[in-house]
Amino acid sequence: MKILIDIGHPAHIHYFKNLAKFLISKGNEILFTTRDKEITLQLLEHYNFTYINFGKPFKGTVGKIKGLGIFNCKLFSTARKFKPDIFLSAGSIYAAQIAWLFRKPHITIEDTYNMEQVRLYLPFTKAVLTGDYEHPSMGKNEIKYSGYQELAYLHPNYFTPDKSIINELDVKHNEKYVILRFVSWEATHDKGHKGITTENKIKAVREFEKYARVFISSENSLPKELEKYRIQIPPYKMHNTLAFAYLLLGESSTMASECSILGTPSIYLDDKSRYYTFNEEKKYGLVFNYSESLKDQERAIQKGIEILKAEGVKEEWQRRRQKMLADKIDVTAFLVWFLENYPESFRIMKEEPEYQYNFK
Repeated sequence: MKILIDIGHPAHIHYFKNLAKFLISKGNEILFTTRDKEITLQLLEHYNFTYINFGKPFKGTVGKIKGLGIFNCKLFSTARKFKPDIFLSAGSIYAAQIAWLFRKPHITIEDTYNMEQVRLYLPFTKAVLTGDYEHPSMGKNEIKYSGYQELAYLHPNYFTPDKSIINELDVKHNEKYVILRFVSWEATHDKGHKGITTENKIKAVREFEKYARVFISSENSLPKELEKYRIQIPPYKMHNTLAFAYLLLGESSTMASECSILGTPSIYLDDKSRYYTFNEEKKYGLVFNYSESLKDQERAIQKGIEILKAEGVKEEWQRRRQKMLADKIDVTAFLVWFLENYPESFRIMKEEPEYQYNFK
């Protein structure tokens, strides 16, 4: 079987890396296609995946319209040579539309529910795999599974944190440390967002460093006084870093959810938040969701101080994590089965959704 996986964001590589490794080990051919966004190429190189880089993504509304035509042409050309049996993505408009042209199934996973983007790929998509938390309907081709996308790579079946990261960070024994995560707000689903103000970024650092070491992961440049806090580790080691952190505060829903899977407290700021981070807060108490308002930014910083001053927090979060893991399936094992047995797997999940619990 030949599978073409289109990557739109570095996190998508993590979603599919274990699936790709397993399928390759069984003799299947996997080709990644991507745009040169942030650390995407570094991750593909690190995991030694075969990939084709279509170049830098375009910015702005006009640029994205232009990019749709250019990247669709490049993907069409690539698919004509590779001849995939299935197109796979995390909400790729390009993969969906080109799959339709080749009369091949496009299967996608979805957790952002950006309807502007969904409307452009849904008519060309055979299956949309979503978590079973409350979210907008994806129509008749939606398949719900009991899990979060981050479980595809951080489930204990696939990931064991490497404690050597503590030495790389030069953190002392039993010293608490915090990760602050700031995003670029350039993704399609980020339109209209501004995030944490510069003043509150500085304030968070000043307040948190009274109780812990502070590291910053940022997609953009930082104010001069914060640049010294920028974390200096290879991108593929970030999950180890999150696993042993005492707290994450930031603008990335993915990192907030990753912390939930790892048992690290997180504070996520977004005017809408994500359906899955709401679920992780409401059902398991693993995340604290706040809006981007100045009042909520202040509340989020105070919540961070409260967590840092408390003892036994990591132990409590591990208990909450175990409760969550007991409820969820092995998402990668489920995805492998779904792809290998498609379209029969689609029929089974429609008629007998409990079948997914074979992948605990």
